[in-house]
Amino acid sequence: MSKNRITINPDICHGKPTVRGLRYPVEVILQLLSSGMSINDILEDYEDLEKEDILAVLSYASKLAEVKAIHKLDVA
Repeated sequence: MSKNRITINPDICHGKPTVRGLRYPVEVILQLLSSGMSINDILEDYEDLEKEDILAVLSYASKLAEVKAIHKLDVA
């Protein structure tokens, strides 16, 4: 994954991770994929995205899912 493809800027999309500083939050691309859209479908609908962008989103999400342990928080 090119680390430059996923960017975080407080002035873009409220600081959410986006693709190359464009206004495409990582979470939106993941939602499109989870809805059943293929990479090619997304690329056809969003012409300024590249295949490498979608792959970077998947790699980024994979890294976020790598956790060593999950603990229940006791919130009063």
